[in-house]
Amino acid sequence: MQEKHLFEYAVIRIVPRVEREEFLNVGIILYCSRLKFLQMVYELNDERLKAFAGEADRQQLCNNLDAFQRICTAGANAGPIGLLDMPNRFRWLTATRSTIVQSSKVHPGFCTDPSEKLVELFKQLVL
Repeated sequence: MQEKHLFEYAVIRIVPRVEREEFLNVGIILYCSRLKFLQMVYELNDERLKAFAGEADRQQLCNNLDAFQRICTAGANAGPIGLLDMPNRFRWLTATRSTIVQSSKVHPGFCTDPSEKLVELFKQLVL
């Protein structure tokens, strides 16, 4: 039997009008401390985005989501936040904010393979 590892995840959301608190799930970010795993997967579905937030600037959303992705992978191209250690990058990415790209509350779970769990959560909560 494979060992299960504690992980944390959040749903990445587009919130076009923050004051309305309506959102569209577009991605998942998953962190597993024991396996030193921090990854994000996202997809901007043009039809859903247009129906939900036709006025949203798709290119700006992609830029923001790409910045989240760069912070997950770390390094100099991720700016000062990308230089933080993995737990602090995850906490920064999932911090409460009042912007068009937000995350849900952080949820815990157990898995044997965080890569597989990331895909599973993405299919379940985003697609």
